[in-house]
Amino acid sequence: MEIIKESIAQYAETHTSAPTTLLQQLERETWLKHLHPGMVSGKLQGHFLSMISYMIQPKNILEIGTFTGYSALCLSKGLQENGILDTIELDEELRPHIEKYIEKAGLEDSIKLHIGNALDLLPKLDKVYDLAFIDADKINYSNYYELVLEKVRKGGFILVDNVLWFGKVISDATDADTIGIRTFNKKVQEDKRVENVLLTLRDGIMLIRKI
Repeated sequence: MEIIKESIAQYAETHTSAPTTLLQQLERETWLKHLHPGMVSGKLQGHFLSMISYMIQPKNILEIGTFTGYSALCLSKGLQENGILDTIELDEELRPHIEKYIEKAGLEDSIKLHIGNALDLLPKLDKVYDLAFIDADKINYSNYYELVLEKVRKGGFILVDNVLWFGKVISDATDADTIGIRTFNKKVQEDKRVENVLLTLRDGIMLIRKI
């Protein structure tokens, strides 16, 4: 389902700064070698993530859903000196690709890859985060949100991807993913612990501030 006209999307891309050569290489390899390459953040969203990171200048960042590593590299842009980005990916087969690009970017000391189920790994991360990004299985969005919110500092930010889900959130769709995202969106909207804005960037990004 088309949310934004293709011509408008292309105009936005044209008027967004170009990604680095390394990010272009990463995206190209993702499209050539991996299933569901459309999951990669890409130019527009990637630069948005970088801008948010630059503005916040986080000491610690948490990411759930690394995929091939594009968003992690973008989020790392604003890290403070000696800052750490912990990124969690379920699929062990993606490890070589992710680690290759972390090394190419020279970020081995800044980006820590954790392979496994985020619901199991999150409670073991004993750290306070300034910024978090959730982009994993939609059914568990509400579960991830609760675990992440506990670890984000007061005044910290959470970004959550795909909250419009190709427009299905306002359709009659009853599949598990759509229900999961609708449930999450409603939960955040009613949560007095945060304030939020749903951005219509690509497939929708929920920007949340812990108050």
